[in-house]
Amino acid sequence: MKELKHILKELSVTQIYGDQAKLITAVTADSREVKAGSLFIAVRGTKCDGHAFISQAVEAGAAAVICEQLPEVLHEGVTMIVVDDSAAATGMAASAFYDHPSRRLRLTGITGTNGKTTIATLLYKMFDALGYKCGLLSTVCNYVFRTRCEATHTTPDPVRLNSLLAAMVDRGCEYVFMEVSSHAVEQKRIAGLHFAGGIFTNLTHDHLDYHGTFDNYLAAKKKFFDGLTPEAFALVNNDDRNGSVMIQNCRASKHTFSMRGMADFRCNIIEQGFGGMLLKINGTEVWTRFIGDYNASNLLAVFGGAILLGADKEEVLPVLSSLRPVDGRMEVIRSDMGVIGIVDYAHTPDAVENVIEAINRLRQGAGRLIVVVGAGGDRDRTKRPVMARIAAAGADRLILTSDNPRSEDPDTIIDEMQAGLAPDAVSKMIRITGRADAIRAAVMLATPGDIVLVAGKGHETYQEIKGVRHHFDDREELRKAFKMS
Repeated sequence: MKELKHILKELSVTQIYGDQAKLITAVTADSREVKAGSLFIAVRGTKCDGHAFISQAVEAGAAAVICEQLPEVLHEGVTMIVVDDSAAATGMAASAFYDHPSRRLRLTGITGTNGKTTIATLLYKMFDALGYKCGLLSTVCNYVFRTRCEATHTTPDPVRLNSLLAAMVDRGCEYVFMEVSSHAVEQKRIAGLHFAGGIFTNLTHDHLDYHGTFDNYLAAKKKFFDGLTPEAFALVNNDDRNGSVMIQNCRASKHTFSMRGMADFRCNIIEQGFGGMLLKINGTEVWTRFIGDYNASNLLAVFGGAILLGADKEEVLPVLSSLRPVDGRMEVIRSDMGVIGIVDYAHTPDAVENVIEAINRLRQGAGRLIVVVGAGGDRDRTKRPVMARIAAAGADRLILTSDNPRSEDPDTIIDEMQAGLAPDAVSKMIRITGRADAIRAAVMLATPGDIVLVAGKGHETYQEIKGVRHHFDDREELRKAFKMS
């Protein structure tokens, strides 16, 4: 429990009606979670307005309410707090309620279109291997020290986020690595957090259904770096033209990494195959179990981030060599018949292009590349034809299929993907709506030496259709298909 006046201490409050000395038992922006003694925060969301649920929260036992606009009737005994921005107040209040856990951790945020999960997860594994207690907040999974907690969002809501950070403090964690999505920045889910550093990967076509324009998407990412303190570090990818934009007017110490030019942290690929690649990082050779230029860049960001957090280079490089790819990221599954299967989370045009380019560089002999790919429903529709066009350009055979159609008709999504294909590309494309059927068909088409890439879902173990999540795992389906072939 926490006294209300201490929770409000750092908030920008315009009006208060009622007692500030009362004890608060919980903080929530969801009226369904209110219990006796809760502080309820009415947030204006994209789908509903929390102000409409103030009465419901009070009936459930809320002791205090933070809002931007007072209700017509004030409830006796309930303290009402008016703020200009209740979304930001949620993060600030949650942080205060849990005793500002981020201030007692070395919290590093990783943002960008692609690579966030890989970099955050590998930094977590790196520091764990170096002997530190760590936490992870990622798309795939959250870890409180080594205890796994399922993830529902790339960046959790502010209350859940601070609850997890507080649990990490209780477990003795020193370092935490966290994916920071553009949605989280725009919705102020990270308000009130103190970051030791931020890492920028890249910025490509994604989430325009939410942000509207690429400039808005970029601006959301930049807000994260604008919020870093002078004591923090900012590490950005110099190979992405937006890297320099991120650190304009940033108060943190500025650092760069690059595969192609001058930077604080540099890397080049000496050799690579499907078993891994030999890199030279800041003058030292290191063998890794990853493949692809983009993964070399991710590993360079991990190296740079570790050094900036105080780790020793001579300790970091051996650990870097021992790290394994994140689940569903360029995950190789081999068949007995000599076909290589690869499952990858690539679900943006840039990610699809990177994965296909990496595979094509490693192809030997007459082996063909067969690509299975779809696009998610209720998401950015403009990237669908672009993804299909890129996949067709790099594949010998292309199968367009369903991803997570959500509320949309999967065949309509495939129609929109197919619209991006040039006439000559249509001849090497087939449509198979059922994703399991599409994977089986790809394997049936394959002959020894071929590569089957299943892109889009990666680590996910479900497929969402008409609001219902059904168990589905690309890796399981690929293994089944290999056994049947």
